[in-house]
Amino acid sequence: MWWVSPVLGTVIYLWGGRPFLTGAVSEIRSRQPGMMLLIGLAISVAFLASWGATLSILDHELNFWWELALLVVIMLLGHWIEMRSLAQTTSALDSLAALLPDEAEKLDGDDVVKVAPADLVVGDVVIIRPGSSVPADGMIIDGGASMDESMVTGESKTVHRSIGEQIVAGTVATDSGLRVRVTAIGEDTALAGIQKLVSDAQASSSRAQRVADTAAGWLFWFALGSAVLTAITWATLGMPDAAVVRTITVLVIACPHALGLAIPLVVSIATERAARAGVLVKDRLALESMRTVNAVLFDKTGTLTKGEPTVTEVHPVTGRREDDVLALAAAAESDSEHPLARAIMGAARSRELSVPKAKDFTSSPAVGVRAEVAGSIVEVGGPHLLDQRGQATLPVTERWREEGAIILHVLADGEVMGALRLADETRAESRAAVQALHARHVEVVMITGDAQAVADTVAKDLGINRVFAGVRPQDKAAKVAELQAEGMKVAMVGDGVNDAPALAQADVGIAIGAGTDVAIGSAGVILASSDPRSVLSVFRLSEASFNKMKQNLWWAAGYNIAAVPLAAGVLAPVGFVLPMSIGAILMSASTVVVALNAQLLRRLDLSPEASTSGLTGGSK
Repeated sequence: MWWVSPVLGTVIYLWGGRPFLTGAVSEIRSRQPGMMLLIGLAISVAFLASWGATLSILDHELNFWWELALLVVIMLLGHWIEMRSLAQTTSALDSLAALLPDEAEKLDGDDVVKVAPADLVVGDVVIIRPGSSVPADGMIIDGGASMDESMVTGESKTVHRSIGEQIVAGTVATDSGLRVRVTAIGEDTALAGIQKLVSDAQASSSRAQRVADTAAGWLFWFALGSAVLTAITWATLGMPDAAVVRTITVLVIACPHALGLAIPLVVSIATERAARAGVLVKDRLALESMRTVNAVLFDKTGTLTKGEPTVTEVHPVTGRREDDVLALAAAAESDSEHPLARAIMGAARSRELSVPKAKDFTSSPAVGVRAEVAGSIVEVGGPHLLDQRGQATLPVTERWREEGAIILHVLADGEVMGALRLADETRAESRAAVQALHARHVEVVMITGDAQAVADTVAKDLGINRVFAGVRPQDKAAKVAELQAEGMKVAMVGDGVNDAPALAQADVGIAIGAGTDVAIGSAGVILASSDPRSVLSVFRLSEASFNKMKQNLWWAAGYNIAAVPLAAGVLAPVGFVLPMSIGAILMSASTVVVALNAQLLRRLDLSPEASTSGLTGGSK
């Protein structure tokens, strides 16, 4: 029965070893030798030596059929575990694709037909039922609902959307039904854009990746050279059987694959985790550089502030109530589409005031509006209105003017009833973001086109010590360069509307409040939410990713430096020799360790709250 072992060994070599043999051929053709070529060489040496011993060409002690079988089985098991770990890194794209429903309900005349989302065309009207996801980007034409957009923007709270507003594919109507007219399908949807961003980020290269790739290439030649040296050394000592065994073990135990995977595994998981949190990485170099940033330049409007006027104070004259003054102003402004009118109406709604009906509305540029309200002529306007009516400004408005606020007076039948202070309201989260950055010893600078008085008021409120005011959009990039000339690593944070050159000039360009607009070309990182605390999430992601890369690289390099000499038999004089099978187990384990260590990034909490936790008490 001498033939049983050779036959079974040959089957295992050709069938079980096929992934490694084909991989070896592929690496030779691509001129990128690596793990597959080393394993292919190892099992081929064992296979040829075993046949040589079986045919009595070589020493009978070189019969490795059972060792070869065990070697292939262990390598296949390790390869399977490794591939399973790697497969988890594709879950970002899979989970994004899974956001789309399997079917969409399309209105066809008076009928409702079920179609695949891919069969929808622009202009179709679809029904979104409570609890179901949106099949394509579109505009709401009937109904309103609280939308769960967390899977696209990372925003955990639902957002109410109503008629005329845009919603995107993959979001969920949580409480009410909607009718939506499709405006974008397939590759044109925001979800598809996010998928492409994640895919491109995972496929792109970086400085650390290039270092790892170079090291992995050198490691192959180190392992091959070590194997040749091992064979020569043991053969010179008169032990050809040991020469073959030690050579095979060296080829098996060396693992450039772990070194090659150290970076891409971390990047894939980091970009996936970031995308789930509404942090979209367009440029891996930007993410890599973020941990070294020591100055963050915030564009004021739309970033630290809401970018729209808000009523921040109501001052009534003696004998009048704030709510009465605001209700009169809202009534007079009810037919106006001016941003200040919308701010006044919004303030009245937020206070749940009863706004009386108005008629005979007129508007005069640079003066104000006029309407009849409850039998009185109500006027709302600025200083020109007071000049025309011969009225004096209220004393409180002097302070407001020094702060750079917008001031409107409310008159009834020519008599001043009170004044309204309007300003671009700072976001509630901005102060926490600034405090957290100061606690990290990062300088915070604000840039704006507003007057110095307005800028100083916002900066003082937020605790920002350095301000660039009165800066035109085309000059913002020069201010970034000015900070860089001072030796700072600068991250520029803006809304991507008029600050593209500044975003491009900065070491890291961050577009904030982009929602699902991923077409901002000059930003390296896009934050879907408008929360400035998300900038801290980018810092956290950059540092965590770098630490995992460093850990993986040290492990992979350290393992190979220690394992190859052991496999070669340097401890043989003291009686310790590493078996081939143990070498195969260690090689597989080294890759699995790298994969599992990278998986720990999935635990990283990138929510704005977590990213600023423990930092908001500090100040610079």
